[in-house]
Amino acid sequence: MLCKSLHHAAFRCRDARETVDFYTNVLGLKFIHAMGEDHVPSTGKYSPHIHIFFEMEDGSCIAFFELPKDAGSLSGRDPETPDWVQHFAFRVADEATLLKAKADMEAKGISVLGPTNHDDFLLSIYFFDPSGHRLELSVHTASQAQDREFRAEAMDVLNLWDQTHDWSQRAKLFGGTTGYQRKT
Repeated sequence: MLCKSLHHAAFRCRDARETVDFYTNVLGLKFIHAMGEDHVPSTGKYSPHIHIFFEMEDGSCIAFFELPKDAGSLSGRDPETPDWVQHFAFRVADEATLLKAKADMEAKGISVLGPTNHDDFLLSIYFFDPSGHRLELSVHTASQAQDREFRAEAMDVLNLWDQTHDWSQRAKLFGGTTGYQRKT
């Protein structure tokens, strides 16, 4: 494969210091790098910024830019896209870790939604960082057999979607008519 792993995904933040405090103290990520420029290295455009990086256990990172002189939205989202769509999901070790993280965040006054079961594939909780970015903590809940089944049926699911753009038609593949019910 050309792409070996995720190096980083980058978002805009309101305040770099506030972002460092949140990602290190709430999520326990390592703050590993900060760099700044007055001009964008790739384009030469004047845009004073600081670029900060947080590392996860596997070496991948999430990064942020504070751009005090640039107008625009923190989210970078199309205003017509629902707020729940664009988010960053972090994997945690297990369900106990997920539930402890939820309790710890709620004790710090952070509003947390979930846990939510996604197709017996992920169990997730959702919350927002100080800049309003939607974040997800998730634990992979599928068995190896389920993972094989999900991989085997992925193209069939996509083909059904292409034909119908109506998930209520999933009974054609899985049987049943509601929720994430599968035929297995």
